[in-house]
Amino acid sequence: MQQRSGVVSAGTWCVDLNKQIAQWPAEDTASEILAIDRQGGGAGCNMALDLRRLDPTLPVTAMGAVGDDDDGRFLLAQCDRAGVDRTRLRILDGAPTQCVDAFCVSGSGRRTHFFHQGVAALLNPDHFDFARTSARLLHLGLPGSHRTMDAPWRGEANGWVAVLKAARAAGLEANLELMTIESERLAALAAPCLPHLDYLIVNDFEIGAVAGVPTRVDGGFHAAAIGRAIDTVFARSAVRLIAVHFPEGALVGARDGTRLATGSAAIPADQIVSVNGAGDGFAAGFLYGLHQGWRIERCAALAHASAAASMRAMSTTGGVAPWADCLALAQRWGYRDAPR
Repeated sequence: MQQRSGVVSAGTWCVDLNKQIAQWPAEDTASEILAIDRQGGGAGCNMALDLRRLDPTLPVTAMGAVGDDDDGRFLLAQCDRAGVDRTRLRILDGAPTQCVDAFCVSGSGRRTHFFHQGVAALLNPDHFDFARTSARLLHLGLPGSHRTMDAPWRGEANGWVAVLKAARAAGLEANLELMTIESERLAALAAPCLPHLDYLIVNDFEIGAVAGVPTRVDGGFHAAAIGRAIDTVFARSAVRLIAVHFPEGALVGARDGTRLATGSAAIPADQIVSVNGAGDGFAAGFLYGLHQGWRIERCAALAHASAAASMRAMSTTGGVAPWADCLALAQRWGYRDAPR
């Protein structure tokens, strides 16, 4: 039997207009936009481009939908430049390509997103075809940003469940990316997906929302609460590995009882342009390590390294470098102490 290799990066494909501002304005006032950068974005696009930056030899296939417009052609061109197979990225009529205004505050690196679904609202499970893929992993997202996928579908709780079941039936291992939205809605969308996942790589807010366990105290992480949330998700799911990231580090749990706490890469403050793609960079680094069969300690080290490298650019993917270069950067900067 042929060994499976590569990643299907599926779901949200959108165009990000990354806009740098000095500070977030009060309502009914004005604030100058200091810089604008147009890039591909969304769970599908970010993971695909990050993985190809980490390893240009890794086979990556795009699945999702774009509009028949300039933004859609822009995303197709990005796939071509990165060497991403886009033959299964559908071009749909009737709506524009999904777009996002991503505002990033220059002093803090914090960001706020405003998105228009466009063609993403039309995406449905019939647009995903796993019959002829030899990829090993599926990376899928984002629940909460696709109207049809978020709704019940042919007897399934939502379209995400239908896609995950089809992918696993075809022999792929699955990871689901979530979006930081209102916690009750996030939990309602994610909970039916849990029995159909192998991996769950999320931030501390998202794991808390899915588990129903508050994980942030006074704006910061709470390691013990994150641990309880991980245990709760294991009890409700078939997930084999959960990685939870936050600015200070990450907590990783495996179903066999393995637990790991790691500190994030200590990128110098003067090298941070934006944290817009840090979560995507973390997930890409971790998934790449899993694909390569690395131990979870090395997966986590690369995840932190690629997350930090991503912060050197205003776009979500522009700062990510080949995996060995990311690790070398993190070694030079050092890693923070493991969270307790």
